Amino acid sequence: MRKLWVQVLFILPAFLIFSIFIVIPIISSVYYSLTDWNGLDPVINFVGMKNYHTLINDSEVWIALKNTVVFAVLVTIFQNVISLLLALLVDGSQWYYRYLRVVYLIPALLSALAIGYIWSYLYNPVFGIINTFLENIGLGQLAQDWLGDPKWSMYSIVFTNLWQWAGISMIIYMAGLQAISADLYEAANIDGAGKWQTFEKITFPLIAPAFTINIMISIIGSFKVFDIIYVMTKGGPGTATESLAILLYKKAFNFNEMGYGTSIAVVMFLIILIISIFQLSILRKREVEA
Repeated sequence: MRKLWVQVLFILPAFLIFSIFIVIPIISSVYYSLTDWNGLDPVINFVGMKNYHTLINDSEVWIALKNTVVFAVLVTIFQNVISLLLALLVDGSQWYYRYLRVVYLIPALLSALAIGYIWSYLYNPVFGIINTFLENIGLGQLAQDWLGDPKWSMYSIVFTNLWQWAGISMIIYMAGLQAISADLYEAANIDGAGKWQTFEKITFPLIAPAFTINIMISIIGSFKVFDIIYVMTKGGPGTATESLAILLYKKAFNFNEMGYGTSIAVVMFLIILIISIFQLSILRKREVEA
């Protein structure tokens, strides 16, 4: 019994922190999603599933969900492809490889607020560096209102997000690459395997755990995206870049519909939970097979 109590005492601090900052907020969010609370009035009226019924029939919610899915798919695919290529590129012991790793990682150390303002300036259609550069090299016809045009605004934000976070995914892939025994590559080289065969049969299967981590991080982060979009477009133009998190913020804090906004948060939580469980089961199966 004494050993059991010691174990409980060691677990208790982490359990309390987890309960206070995770479990209790989730339970309270579910409760508030069933009310018409405006965030200020001390009187809270229970309305049952009314918010969820309104949510299902709200076209703006479906637009925000579509934008969020598009953002998540683009970010997940391109971030993992780019970061894996970067990891393969700088996976060496020479000094300049270490320099390149630092360079690629620097954007992830900056705040989303700073990055949003920097790239908003770069994307500016009048004095932005991107359009100015295109005009100076004779490609002025390619200049766009990158954030003001609904056709380009989402892709512009996706590119900015990739620029910020590809370095983090690169580090995770590098950890996976460096865990692979050099003996395997030597054996493949002796057997006459080419670079692509070596990557296909050795590298790609053995970085499966890193692949799982990066996919999960990309998906979860993309479905919760708020800061970079809010800084750069606030969900505009119109609703072209409005994500579920942006819509949640507008409903809860701009229109004082805290109960309705919380119902959006609960739906986001369920979507992320379901996708994560489904995705994790598939990726874990791939790890075992690899």
